[in-house]
Amino acid sequence: MSQTDLSWSVPVMRAGYAGRGLVYLVVAGFSLYAIWRGGSAEGTQSALQQLETTFGGGVVLFLIFAGLMAYMIWRLIDAAYDLEAYGSDGEGAVARIGMVVTGLIHGALGIAALLILFASGGSSGGGSGGGGSTIAEVTGQVMSQPYGRWIVGLAGLATVGAGLYYIKKAWKEEYRKFLRANHFTVNWNWALKAGVAAQGVVVTIVGGFLLVAAWRANPNEAGGLGQTFSWLQQQTYGQILVTLLCLGLLGFSLFCFVNAGYRIIPKVAGDDIETLGQRLKAKAEQKASA
Repeated sequence: MSQTDLSWSVPVMRAGYAGRGLVYLVVAGFSLYAIWRGGSAEGTQSALQQLETTFGGGVVLFLIFAGLMAYMIWRLIDAAYDLEAYGSDGEGAVARIGMVVTGLIHGALGIAALLILFASGGSSGGGSGGGGSTIAEVTGQVMSQPYGRWIVGLAGLATVGAGLYYIKKAWKEEYRKFLRANHFTVNWNWALKAGVAAQGVVVTIVGGFLLVAAWRANPNEAGGLGQTFSWLQQQTYGQILVTLLCLGLLGFSLFCFVNAGYRIIPKVAGDDIETLGQRLKAKAEQKASA
């Protein structure tokens, strides 16, 4: 398949990352506003339900639905055609399986946004748990099956692994190899790094919840972003930790929007495009030789 044959994937990818960015912008924005007013941070489901009651919120919810469906399609296409050149070895296969899983998760979140849009007032479900009850229900259904606790435990290990991978990617700035180098991506790299790290923290904690649920055979221990906020709130300096995480998720929202505008697909982009990683490496070499 030629590069021209793959060019159709670019607008799908850009729409997908834009939709993903909207989700984190809404969650972080509503959470920081709630904290500023003396309340608690919002989970994903709660934030989307609150969005539905605001002026123009229905339009944004539809954009989120369309964007997340595009993100799901992009991830499935990416995994099938290996558009980002991860390869077919063990590490590449794991990465591509992860794309399928994250794509399906975001697709489900997009459908949830659509259901909120068409629900009367968006008042059903979710609550302050931010989608945690849905995760608990799914976990309970899995646990009711043969070897269900083992499946949940393995899912928890995989999720923790994915979260640690995000943190590693932020620490080593591995995300740079897929971004086009320009003035914005070079000078705002610190915010992108913080955003990817914050996402890694959330995913790692969510994986920990799954492991605890499997260990205690209690599906109610499982949860998502809402439960992550609640757990952090209970720790020493909890309000500060939650606020910092919300600021980090704003950074991840920025990261998603930057990917929507400047992400490079290796099997589509030409060799003449300089990536952010290449630009920063060249600057470091120039400083070292000066």
